[in-house]
Amino acid sequence: MTLFEVCVDSAEGARAARDAGAHRVELCCALLEGGLTPSPGLLGTTLETAPGIEVNVLIRPRGGDFVYDAREVRAMVSDIATASAMGAHGVVIGALTADGDVDMGICRELVDAAAGLSVTFHRAFDMARDPFAALESLVELGADLVLTSGQEASALQGAPLLAQLVEAAGNRIRIMPGAGVTRHNARRILDLTGACDLHFSASATEDGPMRHRNPRPAMGGRLRGDEFARRVTSVTEIRAIVAAVGGSTSPCTQRG
Repeated sequence: MTLFEVCVDSAEGARAARDAGAHRVELCCALLEGGLTPSPGLLGTTLETAPGIEVNVLIRPRGGDFVYDAREVRAMVSDIATASAMGAHGVVIGALTADGDVDMGICRELVDAAAGLSVTFHRAFDMARDPFAALESLVELGADLVLTSGQEASALQGAPLLAQLVEAAGNRIRIMPGAGVTRHNARRILDLTGACDLHFSASATEDGPMRHRNPRPAMGGRLRGDEFARRVTSVTEIRAIVAAVGGSTSPCTQRG
């Protein structure tokens, strides 16, 4: 059976994912930054709004690279403790050295802080110098999942490497393809890779409720979204992806 994880940035998104048949959500904020740690308020509201679905919390204190200093590590350890105390089911972490290897010291500290929670290593993996060496490091750390596009712009483009990673991982750790997953390619990605988990956002943009609109100021920098549009999780798209994968001809080869 394929396990579906949906990236969401709202409590309503988590409820939509649950109602559409997903098994797990990755909760984050600031998706224009690639995702950052959500606030405790958002986590609490999500857990209350969407009981019955696993909620994994992204632990990422800022955008940019994945090389962190001691203050940022302390912040991540504190955020993990908060997520655990509030009832999150797992955390999503990642840290690299400047040379592109998994930062074992930092990641051990984060994994230790997450004792009792599921641990996913996020797409920092796609910036790693040697994906197979990185995979072995994550096995050593005891991580449960690796979220990766196969070091390409999309999981479909990265399918050849993803298949190799699935084979190399065996039952020691699960490889979860993500990036650019839609109803049109989800089944093909799983057939090509043999993975058991699939990560996607299934998002849509809808017009916000503001009637008065001033187009001149902007709340962010040059990389920003429309101030008067909202990103929402699409129940229809999630259901379409689940339905498309239901006809997969290649059973997954991993189950940790």
